[in-house]
Amino acid sequence: MKPAAFQYSRPGTVAEAIALLSAAAGSAMPISGGQSLLILMSLRLTMIDMLVDVSRLPELREIRDDRRHVFIGATTTHATIEDGKIPDPSSGLMSRVASKIAYRAIRNLGTIGGSMALADPSADWPPCLIALDAEVSIAGPDGQRWEKAEDFVRGAYETSLLPAEIVLGVRIPRRKSARWGTCKVSRKSGAFADSMAVFVEASDDGPPRAALTGTTSHARLLPRVSQYAQDHSFLDAGDLRAVILDDLAELVPDADPYQLRCHVATVSRAITEARSS
Repeated sequence: MKPAAFQYSRPGTVAEAIALLSAAAGSAMPISGGQSLLILMSLRLTMIDMLVDVSRLPELREIRDDRRHVFIGATTTHATIEDGKIPDPSSGLMSRVASKIAYRAIRNLGTIGGSMALADPSADWPPCLIALDAEVSIAGPDGQRWEKAEDFVRGAYETSLLPAEIVLGVRIPRRKSARWGTCKVSRKSGAFADSMAVFVEASDDGPPRAALTGTTSHARLLPRVSQYAQDHSFLDAGDLRAVILDDLAELVPDADPYQLRCHVATVSRAITEARSS
């Protein structure tokens, strides 16, 4: 199929982009890599009157490192992160996650900001950024604001973004001595995850954080698992499974047996990888 007719605009600044989105009153969307949005439009699952191309806005390509945090502009591609071309606040985790997203052709165009803004339930960046305790920078008609990654993603394809707001980038705390693990289960190589877990532990930089995606809703922080990992230097496999299932019962109550097996496996393996590093 082909998308319905739409208008196209390429603003020169973030302010111009926000003005265009405001004037469209909810019938316009920003686009950068377009690796998800264009597919949805071609299938006519999303109907847009105007695309606002933000791919060349310099404000969205900024990379800032203040030694405590690294700010990554929204239009930074997965491939740029995979190739280590920007400062890494995560001790290698972000490069690993980026390398497992779809295929290289998609990673060359897809962006970290676009992934967060779309909030696909199986996308890789939301659980990674939640586990890293990242914040999302958002700009709109009322100015700029920050929101925790776990609060920004609110549901399947649902975020806290208002119609005229755009993602400027993400700010990630540096993890000086981080241990991390991640595990992803997909039907085939390059496919979206049926389940993906990310676990980050840094003894001098805050408590452990475990996050999960591939659910029917959205990426979530696993509070009981995170607390259990904080309280126990040695993890009993049976106890860990029970804690994971407790979190799943609350966060993914409609999970079927296959999903439960996948989620228990990915969370357990992510923590095991971190603890064995």
